[in-house]
Amino acid sequence: QVQLEESGGGLVQPGGSLRLSCAASGRIFSINAWAWYRQAPGKQRELVAATFNSGNTNYADSVKGRFTFSRDSAVNKVYLQMNSLKAEDTAVYYCNVPGPNGGYWGQGTQVTVSS
Repeated sequence: QVQLEESGGGLVQPGGSLRLSCAASGRIFSINAWAWYRQAPGKQRELVAATFNSGNTNYADSVKGRFTFSRDSAVNKVYLQMNSLKAEDTAVYYCNVPGPNGGYWGQGTQVTVSS
């Protein structure tokens, strides 16, 4: 079992920045990849970014150049730095790691981009 907890969401104006955090606990030695997903109202959950123990990180086209995925293995945390935020980035953001039945998920953190 892996437990994930996101934090860092909030209300920000267009063009602003936020940094999301995801802390892992439990069987963290089994984690070989991390991902951030988001789900906007009325839309399907979509992959935002994923990073692997190999060092590769992939981003959705919609966030390339604006979002940066980083990790601090010493404290079992990953981060999503979000810059130049747009209204269409408004969603609940979820942290995910591989596991049975679609993996382990956090509870999500709300990001609202609005003036």
